[in-house]
Amino acid sequence: MGVNTELERLVRGESHDPWQVLSWHPQGNEWVVRVFVPGAARVSLRDDSGVTYPLDAGTYEGIFERRFALRFEYVVEAEFRDGSREVFRDPYAYCESFLTDFDLYLFNEGRHLELGSRLGCQRTSVSGAQGWNFAVWAPNAVRVSVVGDFNRWDGRRHQMRSLGNSGVWEIFIPDVPEGSRYKYELRASSGEILLKSDPYGRRWEVRPNNATVVGGVSFAWDDGEWRSRAARKKIHEEPMAIYEVHLGSWRRRNGSFLTYRELAEELPAYVADMGFSWVEFLPVTEHPHDGSWGYHTTGFFAPTSRYGAPEDFCLLVDRLHRAGIGVIADWTPAHFPRDEFGLYRFDGTHLYEHADPRLRDHPDWGSVIFNYARKEVRSFLLSSACTWLRDFHLDGLRVDAVASMLYRDYSRPEGQWVPNVYGGREDLDAISLLREMNTEVYRTVPGAFTVAEESTAWPMVSRPVYLGGLGFGFKWNMGWMHDILHYISLDPIHRKYHHRDLTFSFLYAFSENFILPLSHDEVVHGKRALISKMPGDWWQKRANLRLLLCYQYCHPGKKLLFMGSEFGQTGEWNHLDQVEWHLLQHEEHRQIRDFVRDLNTTYHRLPALWQNDADQSGFSWIDCADADASVISFLRKGCSPDDFVIAVFNFTPVPRHHYRIGVPLPGVYREILNTDSSLYGGSNTGNRGSVTAEPVSRHGRPFSVSLTLPPLAGILLSPGREGTGVRADG
Repeated sequence: MGVNTELERLVRGESHDPWQVLSWHPQGNEWVVRVFVPGAARVSLRDDSGVTYPLDAGTYEGIFERRFALRFEYVVEAEFRDGSREVFRDPYAYCESFLTDFDLYLFNEGRHLELGSRLGCQRTSVSGAQGWNFAVWAPNAVRVSVVGDFNRWDGRRHQMRSLGNSGVWEIFIPDVPEGSRYKYELRASSGEILLKSDPYGRRWEVRPNNATVVGGVSFAWDDGEWRSRAARKKIHEEPMAIYEVHLGSWRRRNGSFLTYRELAEELPAYVADMGFSWVEFLPVTEHPHDGSWGYHTTGFFAPTSRYGAPEDFCLLVDRLHRAGIGVIADWTPAHFPRDEFGLYRFDGTHLYEHADPRLRDHPDWGSVIFNYARKEVRSFLLSSACTWLRDFHLDGLRVDAVASMLYRDYSRPEGQWVPNVYGGREDLDAISLLREMNTEVYRTVPGAFTVAEESTAWPMVSRPVYLGGLGFGFKWNMGWMHDILHYISLDPIHRKYHHRDLTFSFLYAFSENFILPLSHDEVVHGKRALISKMPGDWWQKRANLRLLLCYQYCHPGKKLLFMGSEFGQTGEWNHLDQVEWHLLQHEEHRQIRDFVRDLNTTYHRLPALWQNDADQSGFSWIDCADADASVISFLRKGCSPDDFVIAVFNFTPVPRHHYRIGVPLPGVYREILNTDSSLYGGSNTGNRGSVTAEPVSRHGRPFSVSLTLPPLAGILLSPGREGTGVRADG
């Protein structure tokens, strides 16, 4: 292709390699230098000694050139027709590629795990010049440019080069100020001009603006002790009490969000004081719409700018770790929104998403589904997951909406979905991606784990890939949540007819590594706050809530509770307002808070409640069949034979005296927790701190104890242990 033809393409904004004609090129025994500055009236070059050389206007608008006997390093001085002036180093004087052939190979093969530090905007140095390398995947674009504050948002100025068949476009731009806003301007094959934010951007403008921002992430971490300890932990044999948080509505100040830095001052102390050992953030990835709560992600590599800079987010994670609190965040590979500045139709084609609407359109959320078969999309998602765990020091990712990824007919009527190659409904590409993602997370990030929000009976979600599982570390137990919330919302007089809702979850409790969630999804959109689901008067509602939480903490599986529920928030969660902290001026709500704090303390100090969460050996029934009384009792067992806790629950408001249950050993059993304690607003009915086993056979055991069961309450008994100081003394 001739010089003039390429210059014409450049001026029209259709070049795929401006380096062919710009900067220095040999011409006979001389060198010709060309620069392209659209809108300039005059352009000169200045060498290192300060000598200035005016350039001649070329045949094409914006092209300036001149011949020299020798080439030299230069800066461009441009005077524009509006009287303004710019001085800059010519990006086309730098030919080196930031990306290696191996980067491109791994990316195209779907196996690159570090794209967050390769594509997008990366600080680098080329031939001694400091600047930023921009790289983006847009294989079907005719031309791609970087536009921003530094070039008047003119798509002709910084046209990128296409790196062969990789589909990646790249340019190094020296001296761009950190903090500058930028996007990519793409010319589609149809001629359409698209303006897109950087899919790999680490910094974004605060919504409603949506440009990406020049800059990386630099933070001096101080959580080495935590990370080292986490890498050695056997997480499934550890206690896990998770406090689920939406950062924008946990607390507010003067009606505004707390920043990451303000949260770092308040959240770790509160979580530690309440006895939670983990926090889980609703998505902190960048997203345009507050009402999506973060689940409609546009920036898969960036903490949302709503609350501050990426370094401020790092500070929050660092402070939580230093307080001994692990950090999980929700991650959303199931779909993405249709925002015109985002991934949708990125280069004028369905690049990240399927072209077929039966595979593309998500029927529930108005979003679109990733094309998991496309290898570059797989690299994108794998790199995103690893970035959050590796660069931002998250301990775990809770993968949202896994069920919608697994099934091609998810929420679709007959005829509106496409079977897989075997005629089935399973999405084989999504399954393959999830398995690969889990394999790479556990392989490359020591101590990290993943959690699946998966609401169906898909087998082996939390079993290793090499055994045929999906490879997640944990799975949310949605069945347990559905059953217990239905049961606990019933008037106690009807509960005996629904006893199965109380006991059924124990049949499959050890089929997965479960987390028991009482999450944000259950306290919004008309579902009512947790305490407001409870039947009865105000006293009974509070008693039922304490009973529910005690049952959750004794049931096999890790625990999760959404913010506000720890003190009995009465209103539904509203993402536009803070948690109802004002309720803590009332003693009844302080008592619920104190109960949850003591429940967490008791849970963490009793290995029997968590050591064998995913093993049948950690649980045995005492009596699951007393439906008429709506009472259940069971043992939770630790690794030592004599380490066990007896849990007894009375789901009616009727105190039950002389209620006898079988126990494994003779001796004294301490009442270590009673949810009916007057400390928590209960009636103080109980067993005066302890009971003594008698040689009376019951429930197939040689010994038994006669108990007083408080109304709407749970009690925990342990052989020979001292009480916690939170038992009832009535």
